Amino acid sequence: MEIQSKQMMYLGHDLICWSSMKQKTIAYFSIKAKYHSVASIAVGFTHPYPSFQDLRRSIVAILGSKTGASVNKNKAMVESLQHNGVITSSKVAEVMEAIDRGLFVESGTQAYVDSPMQIGYNATISAPHMHATCLELLEQHLQPGMRVLDVGSGTGYLTACFAIMVGPHGHVVGVEHIPELVSFSIENIRKSAASSLLKEGSLEVHIADGRLGWPELAPYDAIHVGAAAPEIPQPLIEQLKPGGRMVIPVGTHFQDLKVFDKMLDGSFTVRTITSVRYVPLTSKDAQLRS
Repeated sequence: MEIQSKQMMYLGHDLICWSSMKQKTIAYFSIKAKYHSVASIAVGFTHPYPSFQDLRRSIVAILGSKTGASVNKNKAMVESLQHNGVITSSKVAEVMEAIDRGLFVESGTQAYVDSPMQIGYNATISAPHMHATCLELLEQHLQPGMRVLDVGSGTGYLTACFAIMVGPHGHVVGVEHIPELVSFSIENIRKSAASSLLKEGSLEVHIADGRLGWPELAPYDAIHVGAAAPEIPQPLIEQLKPGGRMVIPVGTHFQDLKVFDKMLDGSFTVRTITSVRYVPLTSKDAQLRS
């Protein structure tokens, strides 16, 4: 939408532009640090605003609503990943729109930028394109009623996405060895679209060494590992269901994202998807020292 702006105002950290046309056309462009692209969000509509003050009050009302703020930014992030060919699955797009990434990072950070972010304790939350990639690789093993293990669940973002995909008749377990991150992730999930699944018990998060998995609910149709292991941990191989799939970064200085498929007869295949850079899958003490 092209606008010949005659008047302009700043509202907090957002730039509002509006035209001098008789039937005012309004465009809202976010330039908050939380989103990386100016003009990435455009809320366009027409109304005959008689004054600058009326316009400002109307824009404040829009920005104060859920649909006028973070949800639009999250949706724009997903649409950008679709446009760039990262997301090809409509189901993955739907789930990533439902789970607002902004709820899973500290407030004031660049939640919707396609980049990994520090979350404290020498850990990171992966970039949105990596989340999308892992969801697409695991999609056929995230069908309703299936069971999922999320190793190194961090702030809980992908754990919540997995839970939405498998639904109330499935089961998702997140394991994370930093207690503070477990508490933070549970708080985040409670604010998200996966809240009811956490409450009902089909989604749970535990303090545990991810290298050992979570044998209590094995076997799993899908296992996602959010940190790089020197080699695929044997306990995770054992906890993967025949016919199941694991997505895991493997390596030390040089890492590759691997897809590990276990056949029905117990044999397996491994293929490389792309080069990546993750924090190491290690002990709690080693992570905090690194």
